[in-house]
Amino acid sequence: MNYELNQFGQPVGLPLQNWVAPDFPPAKELGGWGCRVEPLQLDQHSDALWQAFSADDGRMWTYLTSGPFADVQAFNAWLDRVSSGIDPQFYAIVDEASGKALGLASYLRIDPAAAAIEVGWLHFSPALQGTRLATAAMVLMMKNAFELGYRRYEWKCNALNLPSRKAAQRLGFSFEGVFRQATVNRNRNRDTAWFSVLDQEWPALEEAFAQWLSADNFDEAGRQRLALSDLTRPLLAMKDAASSLL
Repeated sequence: MNYELNQFGQPVGLPLQNWVAPDFPPAKELGGWGCRVEPLQLDQHSDALWQAFSADDGRMWTYLTSGPFADVQAFNAWLDRVSSGIDPQFYAIVDEASGKALGLASYLRIDPAAAAIEVGWLHFSPALQGTRLATAAMVLMMKNAFELGYRRYEWKCNALNLPSRKAAQRLGFSFEGVFRQATVNRNRNRDTAWFSVLDQEWPALEEAFAQWLSADNFDEAGRQRLALSDLTRPLLAMKDAASSLL
């Protein structure tokens, strides 16, 4: 039971002991496991990002609201615009070994009063997709949110984006349902799939991430010995049947 009864016999939510709303996340560098998540800066990250994104044939933009861009000038104009805001709060995902930015991510729909925050605007270049570095970036951002005191960490995506739905579950996000006709994207209907991780679920997830990201979990060729999904699947409050189609 996750409620109490008040003096009228009505169910009410459980009280939060000594709870204080978290601060708005400061834009700061996060690091670990060979990854740096740096506040996005046009002059520092644009060239590497343009080069990394140019290796894509266009499919990485299908479910995003931006791109692809005709040239570097258009890309830089967009990058300049999004890097100047605080919500979404954009970060570059940087390979520590090469120093090159290979992708983007952001915090968005930041609501300290509700202690809820979303991760999104994920732009992963071909060199970043499916790598240990990509997972490390997501873990660093999740860890930072919970350490700041957020209670709810969200992931939302186009309901037709099955790779994103599968990625959410692999990272320990529980499926919450689909909002039908949630918005319009590129003059097309978009249903939105919702996922979340709660603060009470984070300690077990953090252990799973640490086990998977450990150097011992990878062979000499960089291949994983144990799949992250095998570690996170038992921790899911709700599973997404659609993600199993992949």
